[in-house]
Amino acid sequence: MSVVVFGINHRTAPLEIRETLWLSSDEVRSVITDFKAHYFSECFLVSTCNRTELYGVIDEKVTPSPAHVLAELQKRFLTMKAVSVVREENIYLLQEYHAIHPLFKVASGVDSMVVGDIQILSQVKDAFAISTELKTTGMLLNRLLQATLHVAKRVRSETTITEGAVSVSYAAIELASKIFSDLSSKSALLIGAGETGELTAKHLIGKGIGTLSITNRTRSKADELAATLGGTVVDFESFLPTLSHVDIVVSSINTPNYIITKDHIRKVMKERSYRPLFIFDIGVPRNIDPHANEIDSVFVHDLDSIAKIVDQNLQKRKNELPKVNSIILDELKEFHGWRTSLQVNPTIQDLRQYFESVRNEEVLKNINRFSPENRGLVELVTKRIVNKLLHTPTTQLRNGHDDTAELKTVKLQFIRELFGLHQSRSPNDTKENE
Repeated sequence: MSVVVFGINHRTAPLEIRETLWLSSDEVRSVITDFKAHYFSECFLVSTCNRTELYGVIDEKVTPSPAHVLAELQKRFLTMKAVSVVREENIYLLQEYHAIHPLFKVASGVDSMVVGDIQILSQVKDAFAISTELKTTGMLLNRLLQATLHVAKRVRSETTITEGAVSVSYAAIELASKIFSDLSSKSALLIGAGETGELTAKHLIGKGIGTLSITNRTRSKADELAATLGGTVVDFESFLPTLSHVDIVVSSINTPNYIITKDHIRKVMKERSYRPLFIFDIGVPRNIDPHANEIDSVFVHDLDSIAKIVDQNLQKRKNELPKVNSIILDELKEFHGWRTSLQVNPTIQDLRQYFESVRNEEVLKNINRFSPENRGLVELVTKRIVNKLLHTPTTQLRNGHDDTAELKTVKLQFIRELFGLHQSRSPNDTKENE
């Protein structure tokens, strides 16, 4: 049984190519049902903006040429999606360790576009849920999911690779949450309801902000964001008075001029009796006059100062990579050991069947050379010979506790190849040297 993966990701192809192979949940259902019927004994498929990966299990007893199958499924998949822009270097076809290792890296956040981002883990879970629903997974891939989740759990509990904000909007709010120990008693003004503004609003709500006011040049966008996430909308033309009572201001709009000047802030601070005001200007060009930072109790953080926090957090995450890779290696060995243990008994059984078939066939060929009263003895003696010949190799395979999983796999593969156990044939196919 071989685990294989056919895929494309952000390391092998740009977005304009990756998006051509993106699959909706309905398409995922169709693909895994179809491919299980024609190629795999088990399969599941993950499709996100950064990767589309089809994992499958090939049974060599049923499919003697996995390489041929991989080539066929690649051709069929690309034809099904009517894709012509994908080049050979954009896709990968991997087997066994080379297929499982990347999945563990994805789950741990090592193979994300941003180091430590494990949002993909929930998408892997969703992919497995679909496959479980359609009964396209079995013992091997179910165990692989358990191992994948265990990798992610260990990484989160034993390292800090997922800690620290690595997006500007989140870093700004994380900094605010450190400044204020309890955001539930604080208020914030969000200036700008675009993509960055929406992310910032989500982070503020996620951190438990007490009250949130939203303003935007296009009122309808502010209304839509407030309706979705909560908050009070303030007209853009009259948002300045709001500065007199909020604790936090986050601004992210496109403007050639400052929308809040130093004079605006100086006036506001008198009205608020110089109660501290924290401003996070993540607009480009800057939205707030940086000289406002010169006023007492005003703290302005611009994109560069917040980016430094992001860079520091990213470096901290990268410093955790050796620990993460060590965990991944441990779990790969554990999974490989489990898989190897599954192969021991079938190999012993196949080996015994092969020896018994040879013994039985030779006895049948020559039994008439013995008197009837000795034929039972011939059966007994030849069976004892087979048992003695197989005793040591069988014991070694079952009790080789000091063997690594890799060494045990090599032994099993060698035995299967040496005696042709991977083939469906009778001992008649092996001619004796005469």
